[in-house]
Amino acid sequence: MDQPTAKPATIEDVAKLAGVSIATVSRAIRMPEKVAESTRKKVTAAIARTGYTANPMAQNLRMQRSQMVMVLAPSIADPNFPAILTGLEKEANDRGYGVLIGNTEGEIPLEEKYMRFLATGMVDGLVLLTGHLPVAGSPNRHHQSLPPLVTVGRPIEGEDASYVGVDDVAASKIATEYLVSLGHRKIVFLSGGLSDVVSEMRHKGYRLGLNEASEQIEDWRVEGDGTSEGGRAAVERLFIKDTLPTAFVCINDNTAIGVISALRLRGFEVPADFSVIGFDDIPFASHITPGLTTVRQPRHLIGEKAMGELLDRIADRTRPAKTHLLHGDLVVRESCGSAVRKRV
Repeated sequence: MDQPTAKPATIEDVAKLAGVSIATVSRAIRMPEKVAESTRKKVTAAIARTGYTANPMAQNLRMQRSQMVMVLAPSIADPNFPAILTGLEKEANDRGYGVLIGNTEGEIPLEEKYMRFLATGMVDGLVLLTGHLPVAGSPNRHHQSLPPLVTVGRPIEGEDASYVGVDDVAASKIATEYLVSLGHRKIVFLSGGLSDVVSEMRHKGYRLGLNEASEQIEDWRVEGDGTSEGGRAAVERLFIKDTLPTAFVCINDNTAIGVISALRLRGFEVPADFSVIGFDDIPFASHITPGLTTVRQPRHLIGEKAMGELLDRIADRTRPAKTHLLHGDLVVRESCGSAVRKRV
């Protein structure tokens, strides 16, 4: 009768037996000079007892690279994600790298899972679309095991990470100036929340756009959450207070779509009664009625630039972090018109 095949030992088994973290085991294998002698002895003894054999690629990481990078995204359902990913993959493939995708859904346990994978040394670099380091709420945990970083769409302050994204301030300024040029003087900014760094940058651009007018225009901000439901709720709050703008500058297209929906439910027409402008130019923006005037992000190019920056940092670990801001284009469709309204 055949004997059952013993299950191969894992790095988790070694870490548990040695009483250390998985990241420490990985460092002891890859960079023993950076691990205390007492810890190295415990890891070595645990490896001997378990019979653990590291992946050949991991064994040789000090001499070669894995030729893989990981992309962590909060949701692959985000309409901005596919084009960014296409750009990331194109640049990676052109330079001989593969791409792994981690969909976190904003869940810490999922981020923990991907961090455990990163600790094995099986990827050379990390692209973050999440706006924060993995494992939220634990800023120091696993930090030493992080490979070179590039953030996309949302910068992470205070970290050694390059950033690639659209110039949110300049693009929002252009969008606001466009409404001012149409005669609007009562323009409200619907934000994505006070703690949203992208929202703050776009609000700054909105204020700069107001300043370009020949007369003073009030900075009028209403808090939202970046969703279509948040846009609808913001409109309802404005009608309850009976203080109405003539135009809406929205943090993103989803918010703008919610605004248009709420105005229609109240019997108003866009742009005859109100003008609405979004940001992102998601695929649906050109298919709603009226077509949404918005700012187009060069998502494919953002992906290419981000991957190029990451691979350059992998090739040269002394390369300092850099910020790359790309131009956003105003796409004029049918959702904006003259400030003269037919009815209120």
